[in-house]
Amino acid sequence: MKAYLDIVKKVLENGEKVATRQGTPAYTIAGAMFEHDMSKGFPLLTTKKVPFRLIATELEFFINGITDKKWLIDRNNHIWDEWASPKKAPYGHDEISKKKMLEERDLGPIYGFQWRHFNAKYENYDSDYTGKGIDQLKKLIETLKTNPRDRRMIVNAWNPLQLEEMGLPPCHYSFQVTTINGKLNLMWNQRSVDTMLGLPFNIASYALLLHLLAKEAGLKEGKLVGFLADVHIFENHIDGAREQLSRDPDKYPLPKIETENWKSIFEWTAENTKILNYESYPKIPFEIAI
Repeated sequence: MKAYLDIVKKVLENGEKVATRQGTPAYTIAGAMFEHDMSKGFPLLTTKKVPFRLIATELEFFINGITDKKWLIDRNNHIWDEWASPKKAPYGHDEISKKKMLEERDLGPIYGFQWRHFNAKYENYDSDYTGKGIDQLKKLIETLKTNPRDRRMIVNAWNPLQLEEMGLPPCHYSFQVTTINGKLNLMWNQRSVDTMLGLPFNIASYALLLHLLAKEAGLKEGKLVGFLADVHIFENHIDGAREQLSRDPDKYPLPKIETENWKSIFEWTAENTKILNYESYPKIPFEIAI
């Protein structure tokens, strides 16, 4: 996708070198916007291979409000392995802290918890939160079905009262849905953008969520827009970024997605949605910054 590659190019050309929490310097710009028309295909990068299965299982994890990373591990998804509830395994770069974070399964009240139980008192990953907090996702869907032109369909994961309990404060902290002439559009806001490793996941995840919400409401798929704040490329990702820019974004067409056995978004599982005709350049390895 040219829209993504334009962001990569902009950071490489204009990014200023800054220190980071992770210890690895990054080249950073203040502000960028991603935009994609879903009628042109599903925005899964073709200039490198992106694992859709991991994106879909993580979204299922969020939609169901789960905070136990073992749920992901059981599905061979390891993208949350290194994080943990800071109350149970405090964040640190030393080997002892890293080991404790790896072994602790509780992530605290992260994304999905806020989507489904906003501001409920958090206890443990296996506590029963039925009827507790604000179910923002359910309210959004109810509004979408009864008043689709409402301009207040917003889901917020940024909860200042519980940030200290989260394994990672939300990077993509809110999303909004708006419908225009029978098309559902989704805009998300992101405070911190790991351009090479995280952003391709974020784009595909919110595109998948847009697809599911459109099915839920019986609407067509419109635009996906990301408002991106601190947009950075880590220093050890520079070579991979240049490699990706050297690849032709038009060599492979964007894939399509198809969801089977549809009942509702709350009964959806990652296995229900398939990527069709996905072709891409080979994977580019990027080391994750913790």
